[in-house]
Amino acid sequence: MSDKLMKNSFILVIGNLLFRIGGYINRLLMTRLLGPEGYGLYGLTLPFQGVFQILSAGGLPPAIAKYVAQFNAKDEKALIRQIMHIATRYMIFMALILSILLLFSSDFIANNIFHMPDVVWPLRAVSLIPPFSVIVGAMRGAYQGVYKNEYTVYNRLAEQASTIIFACLFVVCGFYAMGAVLGGAVGFIVSAIVAVYLYKKHISGIFKSDDDLNLTKKEELKLLYMLIKFSIPVTITALSEMVIYDVGTIIIGIFMLSRDVGYYNSADPIARMPLVISLSIATVMLPAASEAYALKDQNLLQKYVVDCLRYCILTVVPLCLIISIFSSNVIHLLFGSIYIPASGVLSILVVGMSFYSIYMVCSSILQGTGSPKTPMYVLLMGTIINVVLNVLFVKDIGIEGAAVATTITTAILMCIILFIVIRKTKIKLPIKNIALILLCNVILALICIVIPKTIMGLIIGSIVSLIVYMLSLLVFRVLSKDDIIFFINYVEKIPYIKRYTSNIMDFIDKHKLYSM
Repeated sequence: MSDKLMKNSFILVIGNLLFRIGGYINRLLMTRLLGPEGYGLYGLTLPFQGVFQILSAGGLPPAIAKYVAQFNAKDEKALIRQIMHIATRYMIFMALILSILLLFSSDFIANNIFHMPDVVWPLRAVSLIPPFSVIVGAMRGAYQGVYKNEYTVYNRLAEQASTIIFACLFVVCGFYAMGAVLGGAVGFIVSAIVAVYLYKKHISGIFKSDDDLNLTKKEELKLLYMLIKFSIPVTITALSEMVIYDVGTIIIGIFMLSRDVGYYNSADPIARMPLVISLSIATVMLPAASEAYALKDQNLLQKYVVDCLRYCILTVVPLCLIISIFSSNVIHLLFGSIYIPASGVLSILVVGMSFYSIYMVCSSILQGTGSPKTPMYVLLMGTIINVVLNVLFVKDIGIEGAAVATTITTAILMCIILFIVIRKTKIKLPIKNIALILLCNVILALICIVIPKTIMGLIIGSIVSLIVYMLSLLVFRVLSKDDIIFFINYVEKIPYIKRYTSNIMDFIDKHKLYSM
């Protein structure tokens, strides 16, 4: 994998990790401040936040990333400026229309679908978010397109800090579940301001040139059509992803109590932790795959795709196993004993998210290689399967039924799209290497299983099993020398670690603990 791809993936892993930690802190505080019932009301608004943000953006941020990367490689700066201008105007217009629509439909949704009048005002508060979220999306698309993902990290930190502070403030002041939503709205307002500032200061100068494009309205519409043509499949894919993530919340909200929604939503964000890694890889993979595909460099594309899949499996699977095996302890530690009924959901759902992690990376590969419709078709099929299974299983099993339905669906999606990626890109998977990675994970799981299921056991088990896992990777020579050098270079940035890395590398070199 090239240094550019690995560096940007690592930056986004750190950024998404910090962002996710901020989200967990916010949810942790909300579960404590609101209780299961109030947290359930807040949880019912989250799918609507996601759906209306996706519809407002219309899939244009990924389109911006793709075409900024593509035209920047060709040094067509004036065209990039037009893309930014036209796309941002369109998204703001759509956001305003959809916000008004949600504002006036909140009463119907709360009373006629969920039969929960208390969710009316939290839903109305959601309408404040889309106009600011689309500005953030446009700016982040530009950052991604020029591989300046550190600015996405800074932007997300501002968003999370603002959300946590204002959500707590509003809830403490008596706004209850609506206060949690208002905190998110303020977070996006602050994020939009920071995003525009970073773009103006650090990114817009990259697109400066002496030439200028004075496009007619017809030419602007043609350019917008090009963006929308790419973005429609991306939008449908994103909406389908929301169904994969959140249909369980909706179905539980229809058939069960807000308290049950609260339990499910306490497990759901923890189960998505592995997606921090896969999302970071997938975000960088889109422009990288687009670049390699445009250059018709099969060797480069092979290296990008295989390394991305390997790194995803290397990092996601062990994390999922630890969370699944110690699920009750994780729930107890983060949310308190009152949320223990969610432990069964977490054990099952985190396995499903490991399958979905592979799907996400493969989806970005297909989007970057000019096939954005393929993930859409696969995900649409998965959406139908997930909705049907959720309705059937939630009625019979309860909240665990939603987790089982989602896990079955994601396993099907992973198998289908992985097959398609192999055929599309003509890559050859390193089957032996992947099998050895899975063997190392089996060893990790066995260690976790025999350790007592207590909070102290969770801490000790996580540390011991991960150390054994890393040693297993070396013993079985799973990693290449380039892999090891890359990780050591970044580990050296941790204080007091650098003095030991040369000895570690010398030991690995001496015993040839890497694949040749």
